[in-house]
Amino acid sequence: MANDPGKPDFSNVKSGSASTAAPAAPKPDFSNVASGVESTAPTVPDSTLQTYTVAKGDTLSKIAKKFYGNANQWRVIFEANNDRISNPDLIRIGQVLKIPPAKA
Repeated sequence: MANDPGKPDFSNVKSGSASTAAPAAPKPDFSNVASGVESTAPTVPDSTLQTYTVAKGDTLSKIAKKFYGNANQWRVIFEANNDRISNPDLIRIGQVLKIPPAKA
């Protein structure tokens, strides 16, 4: 098997690498970039927010119907509570939700 015909002989190959490619470009400098969040959504003072404690059988639609008279307004409650609800279909009994005032 030392010299099988038709097979290349790599016994004299040394490991390592060499490249003739151009040196890598310098990496961009992002040290002066500031992070932050801005929103054009109107802010509602916390003093005007009501709260509601989720009861057994509640859904955001049922809660919206109770407070706004329209179950389709569930998204208003969801968006006001996106810091504590990641999925509108998964609210927990005992969870306290902020209820923003009805839009005119």
